[in-house]
Amino acid sequence: MKNIFSPVYRQDYLQGFSNGLNPYLKIEENQSDAYVFGFNQGRLDYERMNGKIIHGIPKLIVTNKVLEDFLLAGMLGISINDDDYTAFQIDVISKWYQSGIEKYNPYQSSYLLAILEENGIDII
Repeated sequence: MKNIFSPVYRQDYLQGFSNGLNPYLKIEENQSDAYVFGFNQGRLDYERMNGKIIHGIPKLIVTNKVLEDFLLAGMLGISINDDDYTAFQIDVISKWYQSGIEKYNPYQSSYLLAILEENGIDII
């Protein structure tokens, strides 16, 4: 049995995971089990947000950071621009945005807008 808690296993797993998130990379041959497992997990994570690679690589890539931005936009009641996203991605984005809307507090956005206005930042 392999020691999955070793630093080497972790490093190989993380390397594979990060490569799996890149839709342009293919799995490299002769890699460790940790790398292969990490790559497959990264690829599943990518496809969960962007759709299957066999259906094409979208113009814009959705990441966890992008989804968090849409969640925040929903929480603050800010309208979003979903141009150039695929239908699959819009479905994923809309769930996060809707979750933010459910947590929307109009007082938070008015406080934020006041702070931004004080600093000379206008939100259109």
